[in-house]
Amino acid sequence: MNKVILILTLAITSSFGIASAQKAEIITSDKTGWHKIGETTVDFQKESDEISIMGADRFAKIQFKITEAPIDLISLNIFYESGDNQNIKVNTPIKAPGESRIIDLNGGERSLKKIVFEYKTLPNRKDVKAKVEIWGLKTNTDMK
Repeated sequence: MNKVILILTLAITSSFGIASAQKAEIITSDKTGWHKIGETTVDFQKESDEISIMGADRFAKIQFKITEAPIDLISLNIFYESGDNQNIKVNTPIKAPGESRIIDLNGGERSLKKIVFEYKTLPNRKDVKAKVEIWGLKTNTDMK
C-alpha cells in the first residue's frame, strides 16, 4: 500500500512539473505595433522552452530579445491556431543584450497558439541565466 501511495505521489509531482514548465501569456491589445508575447529565464539544464499565447494573438512577425547572458538560438517551431505549424532554423548566437533577426510568419498576420524554441545557453563567467523575451508585430492588415 505504501508503495502505491509513493508511486502516485511521484507521478502527480512529476506531472505538475511538466505542466508548470509551460508558460501561458495573454495578449490584451490589438493595437498596431510591437507587443511582448512572452518571456522566460532559460537555464543550463533544458534545451527547449515553450510559450503559449492566448487572447489577441495575431502577429505577422516575431523577434527574440536576450538580456543577462548570451544564448545560441537553434530553431523555432511556431504553432498556429489553424492547426499548422512553421519550423524555422535560426542557428544564431545572440549576445546579451541583443536580439534575433526579425522573423516573418507564413501567411501574413496569423493567430498563434504557441512557440517552442530550442537553444543552448552559452557559457559565461558567472553562470548567469539568460532572460528571453519574444516580441510580435501586429500589422492589423488582415483584420476585418
